[in-house]
Amino acid sequence: MEGTNLTPGLEFRPATTELELRAVYPVMAALRPQYSLDEFVRLAQDQLIPSGARVIAGYHEGAVVCAGVFKIGHSLAWGKHLYIDDLVTAEESRSLGCGSALLRHIAAIGKAEGCGELHLDSGVQRHEAHRFYLRERMDIVFYHFRSQLA
Repeated sequence: MEGTNLTPGLEFRPATTELELRAVYPVMAALRPQYSLDEFVRLAQDQLIPSGARVIAGYHEGAVVCAGVFKIGHSLAWGKHLYIDDLVTAEESRSLGCGSALLRHIAAIGKAEGCGELHLDSGVQRHEAHRFYLRERMDIVFYHFRSQLA
């Protein structure tokens, strides 16, 4: 796989069943290591998917090489928009076109569903991800603030 663009062989499919979510987990765990396999599947099936989130898996030769979690929302600030919670490519598949193809696939879903904008947040420590988003012609437009409630 090294040095080869995987985009032509990529197939994107929703992941909703336990089996599909278990296949996504090894890729997603690189971004969300705080969850065990069983926790990830339970959270996806009991909370994420029922609340409108969608899990997308990118397959190459039968293996999941990238994954994303996103939702369609409405807000006064952004109107109808698509928000990406997670976008990740397996370590061994990075720089082979998977992330770009996944981002384009998710954006096409948003456009088809009438969204005017695509948004995502990225931790300040994720420098490689930021370089990727800038290459993908995304703009840095906000600071994101948080405070602990518990």
